[in-house]
Amino acid sequence: MSMTTTPTDAAIARLLEQFRAGKPAALARAVSIVENHRPGFEQVLAAQHALLGRARRIGLTGPPGAGKSTLTTRLARQYRQAGKTVGIVAVDPTSPFTGGALLGDRIRMEEIALDPGVFIRSMATRGSLGGLATATREVCDVLDGFGMDVIIIETVGVGQSELDVARAADSTVVVLVPESGDSIQTLKAGVMEIADVFTVNKADRPGADRLRNDIELMLGLRAGASMQNMPAHHGVDLRNVPDRDALRDAMNPARAARAAAQAEAPEQWTPPVLRSIAAQNEGITEIADAIERHFRYLEQSGELRRRRRARLRERVMEVVEQQVRQRLWHDAETLAWLDAQLDGLEAGTLVPFAVADALRARSDALLTGASYAPLPVPTGSSV
Repeated sequence: MSMTTTPTDAAIARLLEQFRAGKPAALARAVSIVENHRPGFEQVLAAQHALLGRARRIGLTGPPGAGKSTLTTRLARQYRQAGKTVGIVAVDPTSPFTGGALLGDRIRMEEIALDPGVFIRSMATRGSLGGLATATREVCDVLDGFGMDVIIIETVGVGQSELDVARAADSTVVVLVPESGDSIQTLKAGVMEIADVFTVNKADRPGADRLRNDIELMLGLRAGASMQNMPAHHGVDLRNVPDRDALRDAMNPARAARAAAQAEAPEQWTPPVLRSIAAQNEGITEIADAIERHFRYLEQSGELRRRRRARLRERVMEVVEQQVRQRLWHDAETLAWLDAQLDGLEAGTLVPFAVADALRARSDALLTGASYAPLPVPTGSSV
């Protein structure tokens, strides 16, 4: 497609050339453009699309104070020792009063901040719910396109419903600590369902073993009759128990969950529950090994392709929603028309649903016009 190259287009094209050449400064600029949705961010993302899927995306989530930043740092060092490049996207909360954010993860990760094989980006949520910033997945795409081997996504301290990380990552590690709260509060259904790996961090503190056992118990109870060669937790048929080990597992769901987590079965994955003391670099190798085993399971079972296809589908839906909001609520004529309906809404002669239908009907041209125009491909290169 031929088009007149504006100064912005020319600048983006030069940036992409430097990006493809592996220049760290170009990566930082590309991330900033995408994160802040500056002019040309669509072209930057489009240039990476065909390259996506090379990096392993690992999500780390858990309550505030669980040691996620320390664990992220130790994992990054583990991958660097294996010769892998690491991109880190660390999300911090934004103040609902001032709109500011500390972005202190870079301070906590000081020991790896100067490693040329590590790229750290701190992002503010800017009011976004779900534990991630709005542009987190887009920034991960940029890191993936740049050629990072591993991308670690660290969420803000989350509660029971901030679970977006599970849709952004291939493998999700839930980090808990003994003082996270009572075991029932900790093991809410959402957190249990997004975890591919659990780790009880600060495991030298009282209550760590109990928390680990509680998690395994919940995993065993949740699996029920689906546990391999084991009867359901609510009843044991002795005629179907092949040996005493299986009987003990059937009578002890926590033991059954631990045994299932240690077995590599291509048809199902039971999250292992590990112990770690990240501040002392203990348990990090075991977490990295569990993530590696989970990735093998994803590949062998076909789950990896399913997850990534779901991510692409959600990405299209997000783009549509962003474009609709941007086009409607930044159009002066549309806002003026909406204001003109307020008298009828206030008087009760109009209802919001009818106004919404009329607004959509009058906005056809606004909503259906094309907004994305690809950059011209520089001679001798491909985007």
